Amino acid sequence: MEFRKGQKIEVFQKSKDEAWEPYMDEFIGVHGMITDPDTIINDPDALIEVSLQGMGTYRLPQDCLRLIK
Repeated sequence: MEFRKGQKIEVFQKSKDEAWEPYMDEFIGVHGMITDPDTIINDPDALIEVSLQGMGTYRLPQDCLRLIK
């Protein structure tokens, strides 16, 4: 799946990526928006920047994110 800037997302599960840190467990269930999908890299394993409601902006692995409407 290719994420695009401005899409609404939910952190719906813990990532299997080594970049996942224990403090990120509190992000599960939080909604946010894609702010920088790094489309130039076009790598499905690359971290993407998301702004999480009330929590700030983070670079997260893609396998923990899903689009919401």
